[in-house]
Amino acid sequence: MIRLPEPDGTVREYSPRTEPLALTTSGPLTSRTVFSAAHVVADPYADTSPDSPAAVDWDATLAFRHHLWSQGLGVAEAMDTAQRGMGLDWTGAAELIRRSAAEARGVGGLIACGVGTDQLTGPAGLADVRKAYEEQLALVEETGSQAILMASRALAAAASGPEDYLDLYGHLLRQASEPVILHWLGPMFDPALDGYWGSADLDTATETFLDVIAAHPDKVDGIKVSLLDARREVELRRRLPEGVRCYTGDDFHYPELIAGDEQGFSHALLGIFDPLAPLAADAVRTLDTGDVEGFRATLDPTVALSRHLFQNPTRFYKTGVVLLAWLAGHQDHFTMVGGLQSARSLPHLARAYELADGLGLFPDPALAEARMRSLLTVYGVPR
Repeated sequence: MIRLPEPDGTVREYSPRTEPLALTTSGPLTSRTVFSAAHVVADPYADTSPDSPAAVDWDATLAFRHHLWSQGLGVAEAMDTAQRGMGLDWTGAAELIRRSAAEARGVGGLIACGVGTDQLTGPAGLADVRKAYEEQLALVEETGSQAILMASRALAAAASGPEDYLDLYGHLLRQASEPVILHWLGPMFDPALDGYWGSADLDTATETFLDVIAAHPDKVDGIKVSLLDARREVELRRRLPEGVRCYTGDDFHYPELIAGDEQGFSHALLGIFDPLAPLAADAVRTLDTGDVEGFRATLDPTVALSRHLFQNPTRFYKTGVVLLAWLAGHQDHFTMVGGLQSARSLPHLARAYELADGLGLFPDPALAEARMRSLLTVYGVPR
């Protein structure tokens, strides 16, 4: 038994699993294109502060990308899950993109990389925003990776209305050499993105978003929608031009959105697939055979863990993701760039461990239990 703290200050006993879940971990995924947004591994020995540039353990970070590729998943690089703008600055992100793209070429791994404007550190006008996007788009395309045009805090601050979004995105899409993924990240993930596409009203913002796509359908491979609103995603998905994909970014409703309905389905680009990679890949392989019920039976039970990790404040979900990577043996420590290992409470982390263990996610349950006990000891939980 292991003693886990509750939010009310009590401690209860939990009996961990002794065996991991048996999963199919080989073979490509054929019915859906699935990206996992991947976290970065901090260098735990670096003498840094939360305000310092990120110190990254490159070997461990790249090894985790190989883990994702080995499951048949694509890597969505330098995205929100990699603490982009929350510990990882543009200099660090650029290096991450270069290194990951080179590794992807070496193994034939699928990769797409985030293009933003986070090199801008102060007030910026629209011309500055455009130049920043252009710089990052050029770097991503030079590496041979697909570009993901991320939502920009600087653009949200500089734009005066929908016309500014239509003009700037139109310019970028005309300039892109290959079709890109457009990313709509909601304010629950980043409060600075409130009112994106020129309006805080989501219906109005949706129309602007669709106008951008309709003007350049040949330059849009797909859209990633992270609004945690399944109904809105389905409605948006049904209005996309033919050939433009929807990649769900909804970490609350992903099983039903990926499964789809008689009018279509979503592909996936999800942060929760970082800790869920083997199980998610196994589920999609089941879906590849046409077994929708089997797919849902595998993936539906994971939603409780995802909802827990992504609970408010949603932007701190990365703390739980990195905790689970440590417990699963993908890294040797529970340290994050920017010191964000402190962003969630001990009861929150304990519940994440319990939910992940209950799913059989840990390849070595005894290792996960031992590491969780060490964390509890640091926090003073009695044995």
